[in-house]
Amino acid sequence: MAPTKVLTGARVVLPTGTVDDGRVIVEGTRIADTAPENAETIDLSGHWLVPGFVDIHNHGGGGASFAGGTPEDVLKGVHTHRVHGTTTVVASAVTGDLDFLARHAGMLAELAQQGDIAGIHFEGPFISPCRKGAHDEELLRDPDPAEVRKLIDAAHGHARMMTLATELPGGLDSVRLLADHGVIAAVGHTDATYEQTVEAIDAGATVATHLFNAMPPVGHRAPGPITALLEDERVTVELINDGTHLHPAALQLAFHHAGAARVAFITDAMDAAGFGDGRYMLGSMEVEVADGVARLVEGGSIAGSTLTLDRAFQRAVTVDRLPVEDVVTAISATPARLLGLDDRIGSLEPGKDADLVVLDAEFALKGVMRRGEWVVDPQLG
Repeated sequence: MAPTKVLTGARVVLPTGTVDDGRVIVEGTRIADTAPENAETIDLSGHWLVPGFVDIHNHGGGGASFAGGTPEDVLKGVHTHRVHGTTTVVASAVTGDLDFLARHAGMLAELAQQGDIAGIHFEGPFISPCRKGAHDEELLRDPDPAEVRKLIDAAHGHARMMTLATELPGGLDSVRLLADHGVIAAVGHTDATYEQTVEAIDAGATVATHLFNAMPPVGHRAPGPITALLEDERVTVELINDGTHLHPAALQLAFHHAGAARVAFITDAMDAAGFGDGRYMLGSMEVEVADGVARLVEGGSIAGSTLTLDRAFQRAVTVDRLPVEDVVTAISATPARLLGLDDRIGSLEPGKDADLVVLDAEFALKGVMRRGEWVVDPQLG
């Protein structure tokens, strides 16, 4: 077993607040509360120490796809995001043929069983053609509970979330089915009214898929789904903080109404994240990435992002001026709670996995540890 490590000198963000000149003890794969005399000491003075990031909505990275790639592709994408601080990632599928989605879910379930990913998120095909974004309209379908159950079963216990346009026929019954099976029902790619969204929440929907994006805007006579999702304390809202998907004022609006405990920063990343501009496929749709922005070749709709969570963190603190503690909550603790993994990840506490990120004074990433092993060693940077 590797020697116990004592990380000292950093500003450590704990659930109770930030501790200056704090220390975190790593013993094996876990955080410990005491250290032996011969422990290795690592001085991180001048840095921040925060929990590893948790991404519940991610389609790939490093040139590789979670939505249609091989196991090797998925692992390549996972590693790409890991070196950017995401120590826990859910693999998101996109709209496709139902039989293909079921087969692909079986492969992803094996990777989840091995601990490489934290589960599967089905984004489509049960979404609205009015708000399809970068999904193939020919493959969209109403949310039939029997077909929803097929995908749940194909994931062999590793389905974490499904995005639905809950106003479509079968939508509310599908939400209830998901809730009964312990799978998060997320409202997204929806053309629902305010009243229909309230119905979906009452039926068991608990997440807003990339709030503001792919849904009707707020109106003073037709408040729409955004208002219903923000005002209900049972709902956690996903936000893509890349400077493209959201105006800073929209981000502030979400934090003001929901609070950090109900915000989950996500990437909604596609293959180009951590890789570069060029042509890519997102499911069956061709995507052009230029200057880091992904858009469909046909139609020009935004097609996911090239975001990594270290950039989302840095932007949230330096551009959006959010308190560091709130950003840590939204990027680690809240998504960990949503996944039901907050007993293991999401905060720097004894007994939890030693998943952590080292940031410099300007909040640039300098180190990443996952389960006690350096993925990016801050001493070698």
